Amino acid sequence: MSAKKVLFITQEITPYVPESELSLIGQNLPQAIQDKGREIRTFMPKWGNVNERRNQLHEVIRLSGMNIIIDDTDHPLIIKVASIQAARRQVYFIDNDDYFQHRLMTTDEEGKEYEDNGERAIFYARGVLETVKKLRWCPDIIHCHGWMSAIVPLFIKKTYYDEPSFRDSKVIFSVYGNGFQSNLVPNFKDQILFRDITSDDLNMIADPVNHDELCKLAITYSDGVIQNSENVNPAIMDYARSLNIPVVDYQPEDTYADACNALYDKVWEEAE
Repeated sequence: MSAKKVLFITQEITPYVPESELSLIGQNLPQAIQDKGREIRTFMPKWGNVNERRNQLHEVIRLSGMNIIIDDTDHPLIIKVASIQAARRQVYFIDNDDYFQHRLMTTDEEGKEYEDNGERAIFYARGVLETVKKLRWCPDIIHCHGWMSAIVPLFIKKTYYDEPSFRDSKVIFSVYGNGFQSNLVPNFKDQILFRDITSDDLNMIADPVNHDELCKLAITYSDGVIQNSENVNPAIMDYARSLNIPVVDYQPEDTYADACNALYDKVWEEAE
């Protein structure tokens, strides 16, 4: 039996944010996979540069209201949604006043990277997974795009593994060349610890944690990996291959969706 339900956890989607390699894939891949007959759900952060009025975002009250604790601080989770009418699909947005409202993506207006980018990624990962639980939707495949989604594979394998929504889910991580340049805060590994996750589960990544190390963490707990950018640190892809999991090399635009589609079934069938 093939994987029928695919959850896309991505960092950018056009037209909500400016066009980029990541945002174009964030828009086009879910559509292509839906057109191939699979059921999808798509999430992205509600960055401060997303125009809510123009894109007709509205809050989903029944999904909002939870607090996510990071570093002993409560952060309210706000869920918003927008519809892409012509495509017959919705995009869910993870929002929070501290992490996303009135703030841009990786950097501020002056090009300086946010010091709490690691915390933002943790909040986003947990926010998406908690929302999917509330939707009572059980994805067969979870496809993660961008550094903001890099903690999801760890959470799926070590924290949410016994949740009915994720018990059978397989995770695919797409590696991009564009990430962040600064190191994450020194206590980032401590911030990740949640429920069953221990420091031993993070032994494969070095300190300080940079973009490559964060990708390495995601790959460790993934069931398949895709090289999404043409220029990716070869060491990251070598690490993925060393784990003996399915790895898809960089694909041109005209074969990319088919390669992803085939990988979904490959990791699903190998698990069965």
